[in-house]
This record gives sequence, C-alpha cells and structure tokens, in this order.
Amino acid sequence: MLLLPLLSLSALWGFVLNLTVSDGWSLLRGDSLHQTVGVTSTELGVELQAERERSLLKLTDGEPSAELGEQRARTDTAVDAFREAVMRAEDDLADDMRAPLNTVQAELSRLHAIRSGIDGGFSTRMLGLNEYNRLLDAMFRFYDHLAPAPELTIYQQVTALQTMSNAHEFLLREHALVRAAQLDGRLIEPEAAAFTEYASSRKFLHARGLAGLDVELRQPYEELFKSQTFLTFATMEARVIRSGAPPPDGGSWNDNTGKVITELERINGLAAEELGGRAAGAVTATRVQIGVAGGVGLVAVLASIIISVRFGRRLGAELAGLRSAAVELSEQRLPDLVRRLSRGEEVDVAQAARPIQVSGSAEISDVAGAFGAVQATAVRAAVGQAALRRGLGQVFLNLARRKQGLLHRQLSVLDGMQRRTHDPDQLEELFRLDHLTTRMRRHAESLIILSGSAPGRAWRKPVPVIDVVRAAIAEVEDYTRVDVAGMHGSAVDGSAAADLTHLIAELVENATIYSPPDTTVHVRGDRVSNGYSVEVEDRGLGLQPEEYDAYNRVLTEPPEFDLADSDRLGLFVVAKLAQRHAIKVLLRRSPFGGTTAIVFVPDRLVTDQQELPPAKNDGLPSLPGRTRKKALAVVSGTHAGLPRRVRQATLSSRLKDGQPPEPEPERKNERSPDEVRDLFSAFQRGTQRAREEADEEGEA
Repeated sequence: MLLLPLLSLSALWGFVLNLTVSDGWSLLRGDSLHQTVGVTSTELGVELQAERERSLLKLTDGEPSAELGEQRARTDTAVDAFREAVMRAEDDLADDMRAPLNTVQAELSRLHAIRSGIDGGFSTRMLGLNEYNRLLDAMFRFYDHLAPAPELTIYQQVTALQTMSNAHEFLLREHALVRAAQLDGRLIEPEAAAFTEYASSRKFLHARGLAGLDVELRQPYEELFKSQTFLTFATMEARVIRSGAPPPDGGSWNDNTGKVITELERINGLAAEELGGRAAGAVTATRVQIGVAGGVGLVAVLASIIISVRFGRRLGAELAGLRSAAVELSEQRLPDLVRRLSRGEEVDVAQAARPIQVSGSAEISDVAGAFGAVQATAVRAAVGQAALRRGLGQVFLNLARRKQGLLHRQLSVLDGMQRRTHDPDQLEELFRLDHLTTRMRRHAESLIILSGSAPGRAWRKPVPVIDVVRAAIAEVEDYTRVDVAGMHGSAVDGSAAADLTHLIAELVENATIYSPPDTTVHVRGDRVSNGYSVEVEDRGLGLQPEEYDAYNRVLTEPPEFDLADSDRLGLFVVAKLAQRHAIKVLLRRSPFGGTTAIVFVPDRLVTDQQELPPAKNDGLPSLPGRTRKKALAVVSGTHAGLPRRVRQATLSSRLKDGQPPEPEPERKNERSPDEVRDLFSAFQRGTQRAREEADEEGEA
C-alpha cells in the first residue's frame, strides 16, 4: 500500500515541476522578445507618430520641409532595426504572434506608397492621416501579443497600461489633426467627425485603463487628470467638438496639449518600470520554485521507480485489464448509448449497464465494481433524462401548436376588424394588437424550435433579403428604434426565409432590449464572396470577452436546451435556426461600445437579383399578405417593385403641343372634411382588399 502514496507524490511534484519550468521558459522567451522585437517596435511606433504629424503639415501647406525628410530617414532606420530584430527572434515567436506580425510587415511595405501620395499631391489631409493610423493600429494589435506576465495580477496591470497607451495614441491623433488645421484655420466635415471620434475613444480608453490599474499605478494618472493643464486641454477639446473648427488660440492648444502628452509619456514610463520590477520579483520566485520542485520531485521519482520495479508487473497486468474495460465504457458504450438516446431509440437498461468483468487483486475488483455502479447509475440517469426531454419537448410542441392555432384565429379576427374600421385612432390600436399578436406567434414558434420541430412556414420562391429584414423588424416591440441601411439586391431561398426572419428578429429584439431606449439599432447587409452578411449593431454596454467567447461557442455548437438556463432562450433559438440551415452567427464588441451580431447566410441559400420584378400593389411581391402589411407599416417606401415614371406621360395634348392650358372651371360645392375622410377611408379599404386578394392568388 506504500506504492500509491509515493506514486501520487511523484505525480504531484512532476506536475509542479512541469508547471514551473513552463512558466520559466515563457518568461525567458518573453524577455528575449522584449529585448529584440519589443524595444525596436516601440521605437518604430514613436517615429511613425512623429512622421504622421509632419506629413499632415506638409499636406496642409504643400511646402517641402527639411524636418519631414529628416524624420522619414529616422523612421526608415527604425523600420530596418525592427525587421532585423524580427529575424533574430524568429525562434522565440509564438504561433499567436505570427499573424499580427505579418500584418505589421505588410503595412510597413505600404509606407513608400503613402509617402509618394503625400509628395505628389494626390493625398488629402484626412486620407494621409487614415493611412498612418492604419499602420499604427497594426502596431498596437501586435503589442497586445507581446506582453507576457508571470502572474495574473501583473498581466491585468500590463493590459490596463496597454489600454492607457492606446488612449495616448488617440490623443496624438487629435493633436496632429489640430496642428495641421491651424495652418489653414479650418476643419472640414470629415476631419471634425474624426476629431470627435478620437476624443470619444480617448475618453473611453482612459476610463477603462484607469479602472484596471491598482491604486499605486492609478494615482499619478488621477493627479494629472485633475490638474489645471489637463482641464484646460479638455475644455479646448470640447470647444473643437462643438464648433467643428480648430481652437482660435493655437499657441494655447499647442502648449497645453504638449504638456499633457509629455506628462502622460512620463507616467507611462514610470508605470512600465514599476511593472518591470514586479515581474522581476515574480521571475525570481519562479526560479526558486523550479529549484525546489526539481530537488523534491527527483527524490519522489526515484522512490517511486524503486517500488514500481517490485510491483509493476503484477499491477501492470491488472491495470491493463481495468483500463481496457474503462476505455470501452467511456469511448464506446456510453457515447453510443447517448447517441442512441438522442436519436430517440429505445434502450434496454439491463443490457446497456452490464457489469465490468476483470480479475486481479481486491483493490482492482473493488474499482471495477465501483465503475460498474457508476455505469449503471449513468445509464439510468441518461435514459431518464432522455425520456424527460422527449416528454417536455412534446409538451412544448403541443402547447405551441395550440397557441399557434389561437393566434392565427386572433389574427383573422383583427384582420376583419381592420377592414371594417375607418377611425384612424381605432386603426392604430388594432395595429398595436396585431403587432403584439405577431410577437406572440414568434414566441410560439420558439417553443416549437426548442422542441426539435420546424415551425412549418415556408415559400416556394426566393424572398428578397430586404423583405426578410423588414418582416423581422416588424416582429420586434421597439421597431421604431431600428434603422435599416441600404442592402444589396439579393434573395434567400424560400424554405429558409421564415427561419432567417425569426433568427434576425431574435437578434434585433435582443439589441433593443439591452441598449438604452434613446439609442438606435442599426441593421445593414451586403453580398459577400460566398454568401450574404447581415449585421445588427446596438449602442449598449456590450459584454466581457469571455462572455462573447461563451455565447459564440453556443452559437457554433448548440447544446441540448437546459431548462435552468431560460434567460438565454433566444440564444438557443438562434443557435438551433442557424444550425438547421448552416448559417453562421457571430457576436463581437462594436467599436462604439455595444454589440454587433453578424449573420452569414451561405451562398447555397442566396440568389442575386439585380432588379426585383414590379409588384401590382406595394412593392413587396415575395412576402405573404400579413407579413407584407407589417413590413409596409414599419418601413415606408421600398427599393423595388414600384412602377417607373415616364417623363411627361400624363400631360394633356394642349401642353404637349406648347399651347397654354385650358382655364380651370370654377369649383362649386367643395366637399366637407367628413366627406373627404369617408372618401379616403373607402379608398384605403379598396386598396387593402385588392392587396389581400392578390396575396391569396400568389400564395395559392
């Protein structure tokens, strides 16, 4: 019995040794990268920021500058040093660093073309600024992969400090743009918008980075942000945003902003030194752990080897038999049982839970018996779970089907009431009831989807994407907050149109619920190389990166629906619908702080149509009657299906021949307001009846 404790001790120390050695190797590799690629990339970023500012001045006054030429020479020297450092550190680069590093190399290769555009006068000030910003953005993305830390707390501080550095970059962009604008005394509209965006990003990143720093590292930043110099800068910054013009006192701006930039660079340097000292202490502790773990682990390993020689043969044979039985149970029998249950097959519990047959010592027999008991319990639990899931699925399905029938009847009643009602106020109330009923129908369809069945709505012909999006928005409570951008003239297969409508409606509703009520949810779409992409973007608070990862895993591989996780019911519905048609759904943080949901429809479900065929009524030919009316009520106007106007086709013969028009006869017996209202109500009823009859003919 002495063998098992020694084996456990050996395994434990082996794990500790492996962990500490791994940490030590990571630290050594990180230090090597910092001394080569890290230092040179930082110097290159500083030179690129300086060249950007001087290039904007050149684009404004058009005069060649010796300072610009000298700065470009310094930048070229920094580029050569960076590339040489990358070649030396090739073996130390981790796999996750290679992609952002390749992006930096590709952007640096465009530097000559950027300069040529500036010198040749083919580049505007805003275009030149964006070109340098794009290059520096690639540098900062590479920095994010170049900051290893031995401890979680140090890593968090490094990440927060990196955020403060990103905020500093946006401050430099503001300063460069204003300095150039001071030469001609104006900011054009794109430049004013860019300045506002830079200021907002700087404020957000400063607040985010400040929240992540501990008290010691945060204090210098807080003191600077409370200083009169920074408050003066913030006041001038706000004035530029309001007026859309550079500050009238350019010297004051340059003086205050220069002081803020210098002080931030000093504080960033001190914070980096402090974190370097902390990391050095952690490295020393890791080295001590390696030494202790190596010595003690060596003793434990030697003891276990000596004892294992005596008992190894006998235990090896017994453990091999137990291992084979356990592997068969875990890799074959139980997975096969779960697959059969998921397909709805009947399972014989006694046959599936047959005991494990092994021979050997009492300990091995006891373990085999325990495995058998666990197996029997697992089989019974799996069978019970499958039966319960099937029962709940049937309950969901029956309730949803009944609810669907009632809702269809309710929609028919509302339809009849709308036909008979002439009062606009009553029509508005009926429309609200119709809208609520449509949302209830979508919730009933969600229950059907969660039960594993299909809702049953489908069309024979392709449905335009714009109509699918409009129909989805019509099923959302706060549809008035949704803004739809222009979309490419494509259509989706009719068999998937209803499910895609439901999917987009769930995402749009989620965006309206989890964003402030005074903000707008933006929906846009476009044809891509291998399908169609629809984006839903809100202005909410967004999620943490780990939450995005968790939700995207559910959307990629939807698990069985868990009744205890009903808060994410819409997420499961979206995942099931996406899986049914091989649609990809991705959630990610929006640049404005909210969440962007990207829906990618595969090419096999998308057809291109350059111009939709003209409709007889309302320009939505592919939707059924009720969906068409809802879409028209939500989004006025359409891009297709409207008749084309022919110039002067309705002119009288006298006007066409150039003769003056006949005098208009004197009007008599003007209609009263009540008569006009009745006339338009009759016209509305006739138009609505004609549309519904056309819909019924089209669906038949």
